Amino acid sequence: MFDQSTLTALTWAALGCGFTWLMTTLGSAVVLFTGKDPESGKLTHHIFLGFAAGVMVAASVWSLLNPAIEQAEEQGMIGWVPAAGGFLLGVAFLIALDTLLPHLHADAAEPEGIKTSWKRTTLMVSAVTLHNIPEGMSVGLLFAMASQETGAAAGTYLGMAVALAVGIGLQNFPEGAAVSLPLRREGFSRGKAFLAGSLSGIVEPIFGMLVVLGASWISPFMPWLLAFAAGAMIYVVVEELIPEAHLGEHSNVGTLGVIAGFVVMMVLDVALG
Repeated sequence: MFDQSTLTALTWAALGCGFTWLMTTLGSAVVLFTGKDPESGKLTHHIFLGFAAGVMVAASVWSLLNPAIEQAEEQGMIGWVPAAGGFLLGVAFLIALDTLLPHLHADAAEPEGIKTSWKRTTLMVSAVTLHNIPEGMSVGLLFAMASQETGAAAGTYLGMAVALAVGIGLQNFPEGAAVSLPLRREGFSRGKAFLAGSLSGIVEPIFGMLVVLGASWISPFMPWLLAFAAGAMIYVVVEELIPEAHLGEHSNVGTLGVIAGFVVMMVLDVALG
């Protein structure tokens, strides 16, 4: 049914995206050890959001935009054209989802998106689930590229894919907590808050596998898609993660979290790529 390269890519993507989902689940488990007090876990929440933002910025540059430029040049294109175009399309896509999909950010009073009868807690989960779509796509894209290459190039892309999966996994730990902790403060039991946080990350393996399955058709557009994923991730960082990491009295720790996340992801990408 599938050729060998597709099966290989599916296996890699399943393992990579499975790891990122596992890290979301582990992050969600933080709620099992915290109280229901509104202030409980807020300092950790700010640090985690900042770290996630730093990882996503570094991953967008080293793991997505740089390969997009290189792939475009290998295909005889001007490198920055698909990088810039795909990036802007990714931003536009997230703006459209942000405008249409009902969701609610932590500490916000009113939901965004079209009007809905969804509960406040459902809206909060949908906000983070929205973030995870471009992350799953990014991991799937790099594993698909690795399976299509041969020789040293295959090893390079595989290393980059592993680095991205590890980096996304590390930032998914705080994202899992960023779902479960606010839900606990909203009145969820520890068990329900943990389950909701874990399930918010299930879209990553789903979209990662879908990208791999469509790799043979999207291969000529790979530079655009890599940049698209980068644009979507940067939009999430600028629109949501960094502002939320700097709410309240703990803005400095949010800033340090961003710096730590950026350095960790940069080192991972250079060391493994």
